Amino acid sequence: MLKIIIMVLFIIPMCLMQNIYWMVQSVMFFISFIFIMMNMYTNYFMSISYLFGCDLISYGLILLSLWIISLMLMASESVYKLNNYSSLFLLNIVLLLLLLILTFSSISLFMFYLFFESSLIPTLFLILGWGYQPERLQAGMYLLFYTLLVSLPMLIGIFYLYKITGTMNFYLLNNYMFNFEILYFSLVMAFLVKMPMFLVHLWLPKAHVEAPVSGSMILAGVMLKLGGYGLLRVFSFIQLMGLKFNWIWVSISLVGGVLVSLICLRQTDLKALIAYSSVAHMGIVLAGLMTLSYMGICGSYTLMIAHGLCSSGLFCLANISYERLGSRSLLINKGMLNFMPSMALWWFLLSSANMAAPPTLNLLGEITLLNSIVSWSWVTMLMLSFLSFFSAAYTLYLFAYSQHGKLFSGTYSFSGGLVREYLLLFLHWFPLNLLILKSDMCILWL
Repeated sequence: MLKIIIMVLFIIPMCLMQNIYWMVQSVMFFISFIFIMMNMYTNYFMSISYLFGCDLISYGLILLSLWIISLMLMASESVYKLNNYSSLFLLNIVLLLLLLILTFSSISLFMFYLFFESSLIPTLFLILGWGYQPERLQAGMYLLFYTLLVSLPMLIGIFYLYKITGTMNFYLLNNYMFNFEILYFSLVMAFLVKMPMFLVHLWLPKAHVEAPVSGSMILAGVMLKLGGYGLLRVFSFIQLMGLKFNWIWVSISLVGGVLVSLICLRQTDLKALIAYSSVAHMGIVLAGLMTLSYMGICGSYTLMIAHGLCSSGLFCLANISYERLGSRSLLINKGMLNFMPSMALWWFLLSSANMAAPPTLNLLGEITLLNSIVSWSWVTMLMLSFLSFFSAAYTLYLFAYSQHGKLFSGTYSFSGGLVREYLLLFLHWFPLNLLILKSDMCILWL
């Protein structure tokens, strides 16, 4: 693990040089490919040192982080072109990548907590420094306070664990089974806010709408996965409590998913719509994970990876329209089929991925999750059927309203789109459909 971390550390001085934006981006891709070659397909921790190690869950999520961050730099060309503090922007993004890799590869629960909270800071700077509207200050405050409010109890819970067991290593804590209610709530709540679960999700749409495209991509692509990853790690030693209380989170997530889907149907802002759809998708991930069944855990991992690529791609598309028209409103972004005909294909491909059409990885994740949730309790069928239906409904609404209809009279030209943008969208969509051929890695890992 250390070799990847050292490579990222050595990019930091590069960021401060002149005209090196694309070089940094190429190096990021290079690191991603090196990491693919290091494939760690085991359920056990590999390449272990004192603090870091990597098993399959970490591997998938670190790879996702590297990939999304490489694509973020590709998407944020305007920062470089307008020279909007591009060196600082690069530095911020490299630090964020470093913190994410450290988070996912920590073996110790405390180190995980430390980096988990630190990754908030570069994200905050991204939103405050490169956001669009003046409300970004409020969005930053939401992000900070929602997360920090529940993270202190978690810290106390971790110290309590250390007091009892004398260790914080994930693979040593697996030998224990705790039966303390307060410990369970203190450990789980921090991750539920990060997921985000319905009722504590308000920071997410706010942060997405105010963030620049790179901020939205990293938020949807990786930051939401931190919560799921944390839950996958801590449930190994709080299962007993999980059997007692998990029905609460499952029911909130499923009912919340349906309500959020209804909220999606009345959004006029492209980004807000995609952000709320993220909440609905992560709701089903959370419900599956909380069943603690084999299928639920594998399905939640699969859908987390799939959602990271798919959601990030949709934010890129929204940004491409925004850069051309100067607005993200669906009242202005309509009839895009006439304005950018070749983009309509990408809108179609990524929208169909968002509603889990075959052969995307989303489909695999959703089928496994549906199986696990229904086998946990058949009462959930009602909400799940609504969830699936509305998920298709708002995605079709997004696609139909933005691509069809009469072109807004203020737009009077034709735009082909740049090669960079097509490559960017292809690199989101291609792994999403390619990974289903290697789905045993996502499903058969426990």
